Amino acid sequence: MFYKTLSLWFFFSLSAMAIAQNSFQIKGSVISNNTLQPIEGATINGKNLHAITSASGRFTINAIVEGNYSFTISHIGYASKTINIKADSSSKVLKILLEESTTKLSEIEVNGKTKKRVHKESPVVSHVVTKEFLTTNRENSLMQTLSKIPGVSTIKIGSGQSKPVIRGLGFNRVAVVQNGIKHEAQQWGNDHGLEIDQYGIENIQIVKGPASLVYGSDAIAGVVDIQPNKVPLINSFSGEVNVLGENNNDLLGISAGIQARKEKWFYRGRITYRDYGDYKVPTDKINYENYIFELHDNNLRNTAGREANANLSLGYVTDKFTSETTISNVNAKNGFFANAHGLEVRISRIDYDQSNRDIDLPYHKVNHFKITNNTSIALNKHSINLDFGFQNNLREEHSEPIPHGYMPTPSNSKERSFQKNTLTLNVKDAFTLNDDHHIVAGINLEFQDNNIGGWGFLIPEYTRFTIGAFAFDQYEINSDLHLLAGIRYDYGQINSKSYFDWYPSTINNANGSTSYIYLQRAQDKTLNFGNVSASVGLSYILNNTTFKINAGKSFRMPLANELASDGVNYHMYRYEKGNLDLDPEESYQLDIDIDHTTKNYSFGISPFVNFFENFIYLNPTSNYYETLQIYEYTQNKVFRAGGELRASTNIINNLQLNASAEYVYSRQTSGPKEGFTIPFSPPLSGLFSANYQFKDFLFFKQPQLIADYRITAKQNEIVPPEEKTDGYQVLNMSLLTQIELFKTKRPLDVKFKLNNVFDTKYFDHTSFYRLIDVPEAGRNISIALTQTF
Repeated sequence: MFYKTLSLWFFFSLSAMAIAQNSFQIKGSVISNNTLQPIEGATINGKNLHAITSASGRFTINAIVEGNYSFTISHIGYASKTINIKADSSSKVLKILLEESTTKLSEIEVNGKTKKRVHKESPVVSHVVTKEFLTTNRENSLMQTLSKIPGVSTIKIGSGQSKPVIRGLGFNRVAVVQNGIKHEAQQWGNDHGLEIDQYGIENIQIVKGPASLVYGSDAIAGVVDIQPNKVPLINSFSGEVNVLGENNNDLLGISAGIQARKEKWFYRGRITYRDYGDYKVPTDKINYENYIFELHDNNLRNTAGREANANLSLGYVTDKFTSETTISNVNAKNGFFANAHGLEVRISRIDYDQSNRDIDLPYHKVNHFKITNNTSIALNKHSINLDFGFQNNLREEHSEPIPHGYMPTPSNSKERSFQKNTLTLNVKDAFTLNDDHHIVAGINLEFQDNNIGGWGFLIPEYTRFTIGAFAFDQYEINSDLHLLAGIRYDYGQINSKSYFDWYPSTINNANGSTSYIYLQRAQDKTLNFGNVSASVGLSYILNNTTFKINAGKSFRMPLANELASDGVNYHMYRYEKGNLDLDPEESYQLDIDIDHTTKNYSFGISPFVNFFENFIYLNPTSNYYETLQIYEYTQNKVFRAGGELRASTNIINNLQLNASAEYVYSRQTSGPKEGFTIPFSPPLSGLFSANYQFKDFLFFKQPQLIADYRITAKQNEIVPPEEKTDGYQVLNMSLLTQIELFKTKRPLDVKFKLNNVFDTKYFDHTSFYRLIDVPEAGRNISIALTQTF
């Protein structure tokens, strides 16, 4: 069914392109008659036709038939103008002059605030990611794309999956929010990626530091907030097709999206498909658990995968009411490095080197289905927002059916399955008091039901219910000084279900006899948690410098795996055991952010200090289960500090220089690993980049060359049994340009990228495969084509 849908989509896309070749276009520029400067953001509206001017004041209306047309040109602060033109082969470039309107300008000065100004006034330390950044820096997964931002890194799982890390904390300590709904999957696992299609995303806000005040339990370290796309303009239709190819893992990918709006109704849609083979590493052998595995043609065997995503949304908008319902589905199948799954591959009959594109055992399959509705209602001074979401996450792990200990040979390959259903409801009311107080109050409810299957056991079935209420006030002391204060209370309940092995184990009794019993791995248990979060911060704007300080207390409820796991995790080659006596994590953090920005340069620093009263940690013990070391969840006090530096300048024409650095210091101050750091602590790292804009050359328009040079220090601060990681330097290069293939079409965006230019062998300390002596991917050449219409 998916392939039929994909073929149909391509048919209509190609048909539309063919029709466009026999049509005309209208080009022009909009200029201020008072200053003779171009006007950015002016709208050109005609019957079923629409355009917006660029930063240079230019616009283009494509795919129109010959004839006479009437357009109205408007922009806030200028008087509207209506023109009549004829579209034919002799059409000339238009030059439209608009007169300033003093009345409109006065209204903007009193009521209007740009997004940049709003961001400065908020004391929350955050980073806004634009669509331009996402397009320019796109990598194989969303989090790898975002890892260029200071303070953000990833736990990579092969070439196509990754999960977010903010200032050294990841897993369920970082909340990922999409369209106002927290993304809920099996994110507790080291080898579980993020099931979100990165194409079609326009804006992301990354909150560094505790954000439990608004987002609840799992936002103790930060938030990746994927914000809803803007509502399309009236009588508009647009779309894009993205094509991607890479040589390191022979990846082929395509994504196509459209959006349109009449008057009040609008819709969007997108499909994405990616197919890739085993990726190559700059080594020909892997040393894991004292076994040396030879690699065929440097391929990390069985790391191929496929991904098919689709989403469709329908919306309705008026002056005071907006509602959009989105349905999405992400489906993926990925292989696991064959030599890392319990070492069974040494005796396997599977020929893993027969093809670099097949997906053999062990592998996992995941399907994430999501329905969300976002509704906003404007009532006088109130803005009410309702977010509803349903998510179904089905994940299966398959491996060769081999007996382990007392377990006989299973009848199939399904080692584990997890099926998680999540219902979410968010209600939020934002209103103003006396024009100085901007108050937001809300309630969050979430219910999870997680079922398990397969012949292997790690976590029990469970249900989880949480409810939280919050309120905060942003008070404008004066136009340049703002205070933000808020409080939240959360209550949660987890009900775990009992589980017995499906096979009997041999037990030696004290009297010398032997019993055969079905061991109980989990018991029926109900646990209740409640906690308070609070935050207070100040933002002060002094000319070109913004000062922010924020102090907050947040918490995180323990997860089912931390409370009740009792089984072998073959991906990590260890036995994991939960602890029902765990308390919620409590974190206290102080954030400071100073940003100085002028026309030619900018500089910023963001230090933080963080203390965990009871950090939950998987501690290796001296005990063993059937030759596997037992790891038990425990709680310690943890002190953390660090921050980010950033600087940029464009004092040389056409050259943009950027530099950033990040560092996190972590120390356990109690417990069995007192004096050590915590797992996956990123080392000191710096990123230097240069972007040079060339003049148009031949048929290449606006070419620009980008060089990124990352320097990472060695990481000697580890917690056993982690290994130390050497430092490294990696150079990446990109060439971006536009090509006008047809005069009647928008230009084709082309991006050539060369990652790891010198094929450097290095280990990323926050990579999942680093634990098993697998280096990062080798040299990779990619080409990405984007055609908008």
